Amino acid sequence: MATKKNTKTNTKIAKETKAAKKTQATPRKKTMATRKATTRAKSTKQLTHQPTIELNKYIPKQIESKWQARWENEKLWHTDLGDTRKKYFFLTMYPYPSGDLHIGHWYAMGPSDVKARFLRMNGYNVFFPIGFDAFGLPAENAAIKRKIHPHTWTMNNIANMRRQLRSMGASFDWEREVVTCDPRYYKWNQWFFTQMFKRGLAYKKMAAVDWCPNCKTVLAREQVIGEDRRCERCDTPVIKKDLEQWFLKITAYADELLDFSKIEWPERVKTLQTNWIGRSEGAQFTMRVADSDAKFDVFTTRQDTVFGMTFAVLAPEHALVEKITTPAQRDAVNTYVVKTRRETEIDRLSTEKVRDGVFTGAYAINPMNNDRVPIWIADYVLTTYGTGAIMGVPAHDERDFDFALNYGLPILPVIDRPDQRTKSFVLGGTMNDGFADALRAEQIPFEEKQGSLYATIPPEKIDRYVALAKQFVRANAWNEVVGTRWQFIFHDAVWSLDSLESERRILARCHELEPDVRGKRTVMEMLSAVEFYRDVLYHDEYGTMIFSGEFSGATADVARSRVAQVMEARGIGRRAINYRIRDWLISRQRYWGTPIPVVYCPDHGAQPVPDDQLPVVLPIEGVEFMPTGESPLLKHKEFLKAKCPVCGKDARRETDTMDTFIDSSWYPFAYLDPYNIERPINPDLTKAWMPVDQYTGGVEHATMHLLYTRFWIKVMRDIGVIDFGEPMTRLFNQGTILAPRVEGQKLAKMSKSKGNVISPDDLVASYSADTVRVYLMFIGPWDQGGPWDGTGMDGVHRWLQRVWNLVVEAPNPQEQNPSAEAEKELRRTTHQIIKRVTQELTAFKFNTTVAALMEFTNHLQKARETSVINSPAWRESIEALLLMLAPAAPHITEELWERIGKPYSIHQQAWLQWDPKIAADEMFTLIAQVNGKVRDRIELPVGVNEAEAKSAALNSPSVQRHLDGKTPTQVIYVPGRLVNIVVK
Repeated sequence: MATKKNTKTNTKIAKETKAAKKTQATPRKKTMATRKATTRAKSTKQLTHQPTIELNKYIPKQIESKWQARWENEKLWHTDLGDTRKKYFFLTMYPYPSGDLHIGHWYAMGPSDVKARFLRMNGYNVFFPIGFDAFGLPAENAAIKRKIHPHTWTMNNIANMRRQLRSMGASFDWEREVVTCDPRYYKWNQWFFTQMFKRGLAYKKMAAVDWCPNCKTVLAREQVIGEDRRCERCDTPVIKKDLEQWFLKITAYADELLDFSKIEWPERVKTLQTNWIGRSEGAQFTMRVADSDAKFDVFTTRQDTVFGMTFAVLAPEHALVEKITTPAQRDAVNTYVVKTRRETEIDRLSTEKVRDGVFTGAYAINPMNNDRVPIWIADYVLTTYGTGAIMGVPAHDERDFDFALNYGLPILPVIDRPDQRTKSFVLGGTMNDGFADALRAEQIPFEEKQGSLYATIPPEKIDRYVALAKQFVRANAWNEVVGTRWQFIFHDAVWSLDSLESERRILARCHELEPDVRGKRTVMEMLSAVEFYRDVLYHDEYGTMIFSGEFSGATADVARSRVAQVMEARGIGRRAINYRIRDWLISRQRYWGTPIPVVYCPDHGAQPVPDDQLPVVLPIEGVEFMPTGESPLLKHKEFLKAKCPVCGKDARRETDTMDTFIDSSWYPFAYLDPYNIERPINPDLTKAWMPVDQYTGGVEHATMHLLYTRFWIKVMRDIGVIDFGEPMTRLFNQGTILAPRVEGQKLAKMSKSKGNVISPDDLVASYSADTVRVYLMFIGPWDQGGPWDGTGMDGVHRWLQRVWNLVVEAPNPQEQNPSAEAEKELRRTTHQIIKRVTQELTAFKFNTTVAALMEFTNHLQKARETSVINSPAWRESIEALLLMLAPAAPHITEELWERIGKPYSIHQQAWLQWDPKIAADEMFTLIAQVNGKVRDRIELPVGVNEAEAKSAALNSPSVQRHLDGKTPTQVIYVPGRLVNIVVK
């Protein structure tokens, strides 16, 4: 039950939030007709607070403040969600208010704003909201660094970010802003959690977790980055720690999360999520520890190799390790466990790492053949994947192969090589005279080097080779076939390497016959000393089962299924699906987050807080928010007090707070109906507007936010809140603006915590918001990003100045009467540019959009010196330039639109349409090649036929010179592009 003090705190936070939000208001109930009437009325007079602007001089500061004030006063960007036009929910990821906006934020939001404006002009009713991801480590760490209360720091930053976003001229609908640290918002975080708790999707357990010693909190697996496993927030190396933690069962939705059929997302994101989920099909079976009642489960995708198991491996953290380790091995095992806990997961799985481990002293029983195999621990086995235990099948798993060779463990091949490659090394002096001649007679290929033979045996010749080898091998020696058949040939017997017993027997006899191999611990170690054999000793391909009892001869297409069926029939295992993904760890031992709505009763244990007692408000006053390794809320006596919802007795509140990714998992719904205290979502608006039509944000969130929100929406569907299962229909990943390049240093992400940010405020003051917006579009493809380099800003600013001059300066053409041909050419260019810009903006190709507009400006500057400026085509082209530039440079275009006498606002005008007939070229450039090399470029009318094009190319003087009188052997025509003339 919420305390009286918490209720007061709730009210206080709400007031502070409201005060900090200068523009937040109840959505107006105006119709579209009313809004348009108001707009037309206001467009006829200058607003009294607007500054006077010098008539023909481009002064960005005055222009931008003028139009921003007007747009704000007239609520130009507020979306009427009841408008009957086709809806378009356009959403860009909201920022963390951990400091000021930097240029990286503008890079994410500026082009998104351009696209939203473009969509509006194309007739869509665009909803383009913004808010602030206010909880979590970024804001809290920044506040702690400055010894400021996180709430104070966050709300001040939000107020400043609002100012900065408005200075961008962004067309956000501020009336539906959400701030996630507002209790009216996070109440629903808590409500969703309790719904999951009731359905078994939220649970608490002891777990080895990643702990940041600097942030003093648990991190989700996805928040540990880099090969050296550092905290995503502060770059500190993380350590392992055992703690009781709250989890959300995202694994219950693993299969559904692999289905991307209903969304148009980048292939890279889908691949990252698929790999992160890591679905694998196989079998799980139980192994009994010899001479013990202990047992453990093994998951494998290669149950067809189970007869090749020669050892078992447990993860060092496996719960059984301590129980089964023998006294003689205790010190070695404990030392290894301590060492492993200091290693990163990346290090443990590295393919370059030497495989090491420690024998526990215990043995397990292979349930398929009752072989007794040693149990080891090794760091390449993880508790976070499968069961934390594996069967060691070194003949068909590279890690196991390296491990077995390192520790002298047997290696038994049980899957035939699909390529049937078979070799035999015949050491000089081991065969009686005539063996080489016998091989030649049988046409068995071999090489002879320094008295030894190196035979590569065709599959159909293996039987004959074995018979010959047995006939010629000396009594004090042996020979073998390796890769296929795996037979050791003695003068009196042929033994197959088909079991642990045969391995011991073969090795013992070889030791007896040859003192030089007595240091070899296994048959495979002996064979691997021969370089000729090394490429056939191991393979991990599917093939026919061999040396596998009743399964020998089972082919690859049925082997795994047959073994799994028998495991199930014998009650020792079952078919199983395993996932790499682990449940979402949401506990944080930090202050600045949503309180987890659970109380602990001495009699009834953990109980969810009832719905009518939500939100459990995070206290603002009386909190020691500095991190100590445990939740600061443990010291807040008022917060701890609670009543058990079952029996009414005194209980204690949970003091962990939620991962901030909870906040962003459902926030698009909140934009539609901000701070509704009665229900989590508005069903009517949700039905009309969700899912989000277009989402933009960084690919770095692929296995965090973007995966979590897909999971969350599926849970919302299953608890009956919505009837769809994906949050965003389309996704576009913009690149990342990195910190400026520094000689001798690696490129780094621009981050407030790293102190390497570029302030957009300074750039706006030096140039203009429009210049910064256009420059961010122009620096390269939006999906690529790169290190910040502002050296091109001057060029963009000069271009906008040229646009200004093109419109406002009086021209002085030499001729007064425009020709019909000049008008036609200008219209053709205009329609061609409209087509290009429309296609490029549709495809998020902002840099080429700007390039096209720059080309168009250059064309208009030349045309301006001619009589064509006296034609309607000129006025059409100027209007077209401003309309196409308006989404990117909203302030200068609004001003120029007004100056040419057009009605307010340019941003409410319809997007231009191009006429294919007008845009069509009358001439095209034909490339003439001789033997693939360009020899001429010829202007020809559009529509020429093949014969005419070939004739023009052949008659070109330049082509004739390079033909040098030779007769072409071939003339190839590519319609509308080139003619290639081939001569010898």
